[in-house]
Amino acid sequence: MKQTTTEKELVRYSLNEEQEKREILRRYRALLRTLRPKFKKGDKEIVRHAFYMAAEAHKTMRRKSGEPYIFHPISVAMICVEEIGLGVRSTICALLHDTVEDTDISIEDITREFGNEIARIVDGLTKISTVVDASTTQQTENFKKILLTLTDDPRVILIKLADRLHNMRTLDWMKPEKQLKIASETVWVYAPLAHRMGLYNIKTELEDLSMKYLEKEKYKEIARKLAETRRERTRFINEFIKPIKDKLLSAGFNFEIYGRPKSIHSIWNKMKKKGVTFEEVYDLFAIRVILDSEPEKEKEECWKVYSIVTDSYAPAPERLRDWLSNPKSNGYEALHTTVMGPKGKWVEVQIRTKRMNEIAEKGLAAHWKYKEGTSTEDRFDKWFGQIREMISSQGTDSIDFLEDFKTSFLAEEIYAYTPKGDIKMLPKGSTALDFAFSIHSAVGQKCIGAKVNHKLVPISHILRSGDQVEIITSNKQKPSEDWLNLVVTAKAKNRIKDALKEEKRAIGEDGKYTLKRKLENLGVPVSTYNVDELVSFYGLTSHLDLYYSIAIKKIDLKELKTFSVNGDRLEPPKIEVKSDKPVYNPDAKTLNKKDSELIIFGESSDKIMYTLANCCHPIPGDDVFGFVSVGKGLIIHRTNCPNAAQLMANQGHRIVKTKWAKNKEISFLTGIEIIGVDDVGVINKITNVISGELKINISALSIESREGLFNGRLKIFVHDKEELDTLVDHLKKLDGIQGVERFDAEDLQ
Repeated sequence: MKQTTTEKELVRYSLNEEQEKREILRRYRALLRTLRPKFKKGDKEIVRHAFYMAAEAHKTMRRKSGEPYIFHPISVAMICVEEIGLGVRSTICALLHDTVEDTDISIEDITREFGNEIARIVDGLTKISTVVDASTTQQTENFKKILLTLTDDPRVILIKLADRLHNMRTLDWMKPEKQLKIASETVWVYAPLAHRMGLYNIKTELEDLSMKYLEKEKYKEIARKLAETRRERTRFINEFIKPIKDKLLSAGFNFEIYGRPKSIHSIWNKMKKKGVTFEEVYDLFAIRVILDSEPEKEKEECWKVYSIVTDSYAPAPERLRDWLSNPKSNGYEALHTTVMGPKGKWVEVQIRTKRMNEIAEKGLAAHWKYKEGTSTEDRFDKWFGQIREMISSQGTDSIDFLEDFKTSFLAEEIYAYTPKGDIKMLPKGSTALDFAFSIHSAVGQKCIGAKVNHKLVPISHILRSGDQVEIITSNKQKPSEDWLNLVVTAKAKNRIKDALKEEKRAIGEDGKYTLKRKLENLGVPVSTYNVDELVSFYGLTSHLDLYYSIAIKKIDLKELKTFSVNGDRLEPPKIEVKSDKPVYNPDAKTLNKKDSELIIFGESSDKIMYTLANCCHPIPGDDVFGFVSVGKGLIIHRTNCPNAAQLMANQGHRIVKTKWAKNKEISFLTGIEIIGVDDVGVINKITNVISGELKINISALSIESREGLFNGRLKIFVHDKEELDTLVDHLKKLDGIQGVERFDAEDLQ
């Protein structure tokens, strides 16, 4: 293959239709135009070579939509350049990112054609596509390798985010169960990762696109209401901006000011968190002021603008967010404040400079662009350092690795200070014990309490940003099992597990000696085979667990009498173990491959046992999926269940496509919450509608009244979602009723 392949020569590759050929070239040329400012000598030829190689490799492949597969790598490359701000090397990697996994091209071919750097990134991209299901040790190991690549070359994750974004934009063509799996995985891992990389626009779009498939009805409803209120919002924004704009112009600032709607996902989160309707969410948009400032005057000018904004409108002091003095670990810098605008509406105002805005939109890529030439270690470097430390200390058998990574490194962070004023960056929800381990493992293991802002607190005390923390230690202190519930950082968890294992090992030595004596009496050695048999017999997970259980007298080994001896091997007794828990068997005759893809309840419910999840209480008509649980058969969850994203993202191989059939014979328990004006006879009106008009059975009813308002919670039996929706509509029409919502309570049992 020659690197000087011309565009005319490319026309004959991969596609039959003339129109498709023209479209491929049009997209490729658009990519070249976008990339042109970044080209150095020879770059155009090598990009062309990568495109040629990808087009040839994918020439017989099509996407689910039916379009040529090469559209996808070109689109991913375009996102890398346009939306993330990456350059020529990343474009080449994006064009080639699926070739090793899906075609005959090998990593060796890419190394030979493009060199080690590009081959290493493509290899990382190939591996990462198989590891988000962190359900086996091997996948966990692969994920660690990818994270090491991330800390070594973050372009792997940035290109993967571009790949995921394009897949989410084209998800309509996938099967519904695949949409749920990919959307859950996206909101669980990729959106937080984009946020941590500082790619706010991409993070927001990933969340919105995930919600479009996981919460279809709510997504459509909020999108519709945003569209309906756009004109009114625009009028309000113009009215709000005018006095600020006039003062900024008078002060001689060079700036942009505009209103930007909040994302559908963030509006929905606010509605859920605060228990309010769409109409009651006050910050549906944010006003953004972007200054054109000299680097040395940035902070000073941002604070001047803050002063002008708060002169024009009264601020809520507790809503000031100062990320100028303390930027986020992903490089985000800005001032946020919430002020009381016209018509008694709260408005969020974000103040930042052009440089800060580019970092906010292009994240890591822009951050490094501005960092070039400086020698200071920044927060990204510290973050990567913490990831390296976690990976190097993590046990290879940990299946919780992805979960630990998510809580430790993808959560929002807080900043706490040592008594000497050093900053420690910790994930939100961290405790005094996490802080102790962040200083040093030895400090963590001896921690008995802390002084937070000079007040004595227990080790479980949750820290807030700005806290000053002094750790109190004692040589008599040592970690205990319950400490694992008091920490969120991976470092603290790993160090506690190590300390517990060490103590367990020391105690286990006594158990090992006891076992040795018992086995010698039977005339067999303490061999790996024999210990494995005993571990299996007692339902334990490791040799250490067995030795420890013997040492603390949890196991007394009297069952050894029932074992037989065959040479130097123990043979366990053949006992038929009966269990009242039905176990899911994927090989059972009643569940062939076709059934596993589609189970219709009511028509084929005799084929496999199922239970309804207590976390979300699905009813017929809800969008649902089945989760294969060991020992409990198939558990049915709603797709918007609080646990759905984690289950589908982490254990997708256990998800079974499921839908309801009409079955009016069975009633299902569900709950509704009613809020309204406390008036004489209101309870009677409600019960008349439910029991009288609609003949729905009420299981329980509780009413709380305060200051003229009431809050009622009802548990009712309905046949399906249609019946529930009818009830909600009827109740909303009653005088004095302000809101009716279904609730997903754990206490519906």
